Amino acid sequence: MRIFKDAKFNFLQTRKRAYWVSGTVLGLGVLAMVFNVFAIGSWLNYGVDFTGGTLVQVQVLEGTTEGDIREALGGPEAPPITRFGADDEFVIRVPLVEGVEAEAVGGEVRAQLEASPLVGDFQVVRTEFVGPTIGAELQQRAALAILFSFLLTLIYLAFRFEFRFGLAAVIATAHDILITLGFLALFRVEISLPTVAAVLTIIGYSLNDTIVVFDRIRENLQKKGGRREEAVSLINRSINEVLPRTVITSGTTLAVLLALLALGGTVIRDFTAVLILGVVIGTYSSIWVASPALLEIQKRWEKKEGKEGRRKKEKKAAVPA
Repeated sequence: MRIFKDAKFNFLQTRKRAYWVSGTVLGLGVLAMVFNVFAIGSWLNYGVDFTGGTLVQVQVLEGTTEGDIREALGGPEAPPITRFGADDEFVIRVPLVEGVEAEAVGGEVRAQLEASPLVGDFQVVRTEFVGPTIGAELQQRAALAILFSFLLTLIYLAFRFEFRFGLAAVIATAHDILITLGFLALFRVEISLPTVAAVLTIIGYSLNDTIVVFDRIRENLQKKGGRREEAVSLINRSINEVLPRTVITSGTTLAVLLALLALGGTVIRDFTAVLILGVVIGTYSSIWVASPALLEIQKRWEKKEGKEGRRKKEKKAAVPA
């Protein structure tokens, strides 16, 4: 059995609706980022990895839970706490406080845990300070990693296919990243190094799905009569031909990620949630963003080639025999 074996969906017919959907979501993301600037002082909710602070790793007796530690450190106002390695080890991420040294922060955390009846015996494994300079450098490197991925993608696809394919792929990938960042801003997900890794993974997934569609478009263009076929018809047919692969790949990936989200614990929760969002957006964009972008670029490409062709004919006609 093969799902969507004879699919004949007219995806490009609904591309204008997709533009509205993407535009609305992007707009909400931008509004959320602007609101965050006034509410928390930055576009996104950067964690200790980027803003600086103190990491306190503690090892507790069996029976003490993450919830117990959170209650001991202030309940809802407690700093972020994640499980680290073994079930009895946790990392407490205390944001940077001006004029307060890491040792003092570690001592305060120790005092609060010792004073709480919810927490049994424990030991502080390490106390590590992350300076704001290092955090700013990490932000810059994360942005550079994303920009370099765009540039390398454009170069690779321009070499492997044509420049217009590379440009369309970059547009779709930029769309995916912006929507992902919009969701992160909207729900104020803490931006940590694992979150950045998830965003970079999304770039790879989105590009992979887009390249599969573009490869089929190129194959159909090279077939007999492919160049004479209407662009909308050819692109629609190509998407439908790879639709089974797209659905199966996305479905199996989502199944694994949903299992990780349910069973993986808080350590990888944000990482998994961002990946789930990225898989959904990447699948959507390969059909309703990358392919329509290629169509619009193709139309302008043909107009430019047509104008150049007419100019050459006019120049040739103007030359006296």
